Amino acid sequence: MTASAFIAGCSGPELTETERRFFRDVDPWGLIVFRRNIVDRKQLSALTASFREVVGRADAPVLVDQEGGRVQRLNVPHWPKYPPGRSYGDIHRRDPVAGRELTRLAAMLLAHDLTEVGITVDCVPVLDVPQPGAHDIIGDRAYGLDPDTVAVLGRAAAEGLLAAGVLPVIKHIPGHGRAFADSHEALPVVDTPREELERVDFRPFRMLADMPLAMTAHVVYTAVDADAPITTSAKGIADVIRGTIGYDGCLMSDDLSMKALSGTMRARAEAAFAAGCDLALHCNGEMDEMTAVAEAAPRLSGDAARRAAAALLRIAHAPEPFDPVDARARLDAALAASA
Repeated sequence: MTASAFIAGCSGPELTETERRFFRDVDPWGLIVFRRNIVDRKQLSALTASFREVVGRADAPVLVDQEGGRVQRLNVPHWPKYPPGRSYGDIHRRDPVAGRELTRLAAMLLAHDLTEVGITVDCVPVLDVPQPGAHDIIGDRAYGLDPDTVAVLGRAAAEGLLAAGVLPVIKHIPGHGRAFADSHEALPVVDTPREELERVDFRPFRMLADMPLAMTAHVVYTAVDADAPITTSAKGIADVIRGTIGYDGCLMSDDLSMKALSGTMRARAEAAFAAGCDLALHCNGEMDEMTAVAEAAPRLSGDAARRAAAALLRIAHAPEPFDPVDARARLDAALAASA
């Protein structure tokens, strides 16, 4: 039997018996971890191993949001601190070659941290292009303020992760940089003309359309679909993500429990699948909500199964060799010099 087309969270640093039964029965495609699930290396390694043991798939993906800056789930004192994406953009502005090299190097270090504890997917790079006056939910998480810088450094980060054995997730497709609200708390509505969206917001995603995984934006673009955010918009996914951007990789929703979406959790999941998402992401680990998502989630089949399988095939089983101690010293020196 194939996995169920959703990614689940869990409530704490180890799986409860209820969660173990649920995951065994439902077999979600992957697990996503947050700070509530993380104590130290030994504990996190045990958690990722136990999830794979329960679902019976050695390659079952385990995901995390490990960007650096404000969004870093594996943190001090057990893991090093990383800067936000904008720090690499600042270096790139002065020295484009150094900016690309350091972005890739930092991504390889991130991947090294993650693979040590069994995490195989990082929800990076952020390909959003912030615009003046927009909400700061993206802010310095973005590599720069223009689409080409974002695309160049986003590719450097994605290729660094891939080289070190971790799958990147391009987000938040087709762009969250114009949102005047935080989609964790409210539904953003963007009224920008389609031509401008294509010139700026969609461009980095089009330039990284070869990446294995992407995460949708819970944003309404009135020039595309005035009635639904991209996550639940069949027109938005078919016309923009699969069409204009040309993305044929595995598409996951952003977290269904965010307040940008309305309706019951099951209705949200059903709407995301009906719109064309391959995977539904649910993050908070609340069992009642996970059960509702599981009830709506189909077994992976057809194009969704093909895309999910193709994504897993991108994991490097012979990662590019590098010295993490030397790499850390180089990164720290470069960041110190930049500061």
